[in-house]
Amino acid sequence: MNAKPRTSILFVCLGNICRSPLAEGVFRSVVAEKGREDAFLIDSAGTGAWHAGNAPDPRSVAIARDFGVDITGQRARQVVAEDFDRFDLLLGMDRSNVRTLRERAPAGAADRVHLFLDYAGGRMIDIPDPYYGGDDGFASVYQTIREASETLLSRLD
Repeated sequence: MNAKPRTSILFVCLGNICRSPLAEGVFRSVVAEKGREDAFLIDSAGTGAWHAGNAPDPRSVAIARDFGVDITGQRARQVVAEDFDRFDLLLGMDRSNVRTLRERAPAGAADRVHLFLDYAGGRMIDIPDPYYGGDDGFASVYQTIREASETLLSRLD
């Protein structure tokens, strides 16, 4: 009997240092809690390259660590053309990310680009960028991503 093919998911934000690394780490954690690691290929990227090669924002690392999620091994990267072939789903953290991804998507790939919260739970709202705010913004983003990740896994399982 053949195993079900892995579902590949790319979480995308602007610089790949705050929201998308959290989404990658949190979704990995949710998947691991359910023993489903082999069912998914999970990554994150940014629409921009400003932070390419950098570790996630220390505030993202701290809030993830507070909830037992380690994202310290991640490094920022920009979305590349091959990502549209490699991933089944490209989930943007906000509508601007989604718009940029759809503009860059080759013919036939734009239908795999979705707003994360809309795809995960039917809420057409953005995950706000906490970069210029305080620690409480990162805590709020973490909670939103955690809830959406659980919903996403339920939808995909």
